[in-house]
Amino acid sequence: MSESGTSGSGRGRGPQRGGAGGGGQRGTGQSGGPGGRGRDGSPRDGSQRDAQGRERNRGPQRGFTENAPSQRTRRADPARLVAFEVLRAVASEDAYANLVLPARIRHHGLDKRDAGFATELSYGALRGQGTYDAILSRCVDRPLDQLDPAILDALRIGVHQLVAMRVPAHAALDQTVGLARAVIGAGPSALINAVLRKVSAHTLEEWLALLLSDETDETRIASIRYAHPEWIVRALRQSLVAHGRPVTEISDLLEADNAAPVVNLVALPGLGSLDEALEGGATPGELVEGSALSSGGDLGRLASVREGSTRVQDVGSQLVARAMAAVDLGTAGTGRLAAGGTGTGTDGTGTDGTGTDRTGERWLDLCAGPGGKAALLGALARQQGATLLANEPAPHRAKLVRQALAAVPHEIWHVRTGDGRELGTEMAETFDRVLVDAPCTGLGALRRRPESRWRRTPKDLTDLGPLQRELLKSALAAVKPGGVVAYVTCSPHPAETTAVVSDVLRKRDDLELLDAGAALDSVSLTGHLDAGHELTAQLWPHVHRTDAMFLALIHKKA
Repeated sequence: MSESGTSGSGRGRGPQRGGAGGGGQRGTGQSGGPGGRGRDGSPRDGSQRDAQGRERNRGPQRGFTENAPSQRTRRADPARLVAFEVLRAVASEDAYANLVLPARIRHHGLDKRDAGFATELSYGALRGQGTYDAILSRCVDRPLDQLDPAILDALRIGVHQLVAMRVPAHAALDQTVGLARAVIGAGPSALINAVLRKVSAHTLEEWLALLLSDETDETRIASIRYAHPEWIVRALRQSLVAHGRPVTEISDLLEADNAAPVVNLVALPGLGSLDEALEGGATPGELVEGSALSSGGDLGRLASVREGSTRVQDVGSQLVARAMAAVDLGTAGTGRLAAGGTGTGTDGTGTDGTGTDRTGERWLDLCAGPGGKAALLGALARQQGATLLANEPAPHRAKLVRQALAAVPHEIWHVRTGDGRELGTEMAETFDRVLVDAPCTGLGALRRRPESRWRRTPKDLTDLGPLQRELLKSALAAVKPGGVVAYVTCSPHPAETTAVVSDVLRKRDDLELLDAGAALDSVSLTGHLDAGHELTAQLWPHVHRTDAMFLALIHKKA
């Protein structure tokens, strides 16, 4: 499950279309340099990075200089050091980059320009790891798994600068070697210097041509070109077909996974405001009301974000939560939805804008951690006269749920710490609406969790399947006759989506699928997302610019 991400603010040359390093937003300037910034705020290394992390046209660049040892950079540039620390935490501590990165940026006191550079460098090196390792394997005289992991991470940072960012080659080389000399040692820095010089001999497209010259397998070619494990390439091809989209979209989907995601914001309905964010450079969202696209920077500086009334949340997550809240239970059995309803009443009257009275309804978020969807549902429940129970089995994640809900009046919600698979028995036929945001592989959120693609394996699909089915069965036991269950994943894989729904609904005549595509349309600003297929719905990063969220709405007949 994916609720948030951090996006860099710079834009640069990036990889050419179809490259591994990423798309849209690129950190582009040479960062700080060994001495940080001068008193006027400009980089002391003479780079011309502007306030958005962009590198201004520097004109013709000199080639490499053979500096004497005393002249070479011996200190770690703070922005590159942040990226190195993020990669080290991901590799050695199994950490998530989107959680580690903001803390490291604050720790080193990076300004907006350098924070954008560090973000792009961290995320880009992680996303492009497969392609970059293929390049490095041509430049290193031993198998990569025989290198010290810290050296390999430093090399990946160097490769990303050389082939996918508008950093002058001499600066990428000098600063990366300086980073290695400062934090790894003089000996390894010599190896890194030699290897990166070999890498700098070719552009990314030239390297791809060399790597793919003898390849004929389409999956292998896509895996190297777009930096996805082969099994994920196959899985996403299968997913496109399963949800009614042409398999020819696979390149666009893989490319979208490599694009730096824009940070999405949501103002909790009736509680939050986007005014502060918009004044700070954010732009109104185009898919769902109460949303905005952040211009980057430290969102923790916004009072509304610190208070929790404005939150970071992918617009796909906002859409599926609002869709569940918008279903008109009075007409659900007829296959109709609340026409035009956004589920966002304004005054706590217990209506959804269509006249449907929801006073006294009980809602359940069965898998609530870390709390993003629970916070949005809590705010909607407050407006509509309902209450919310948020369930989370892990105590530390249950604490995060309470923190997420803190901006919502406490009489509206309660957090339960317990196994969601047991709740259906303990609280049978209690709830009017149930959200099952099931644990999944997260294949739909690879752009926000760049390390995830290298951690997941096909075995995860097998391991998660039984849990997903048990949770959905529990939700169906917990919902009242006449109520609705929303089954949601941030994965498009049919093994986690349509197969789970079909297996659970099989041989039950008291359940029916509602039109999830129509439900999403009813809460969207466009009114025509084109996400529906055979009554379920699937959002896509290359089509909707959201995480690949799946939604099935299951009505229990009265």
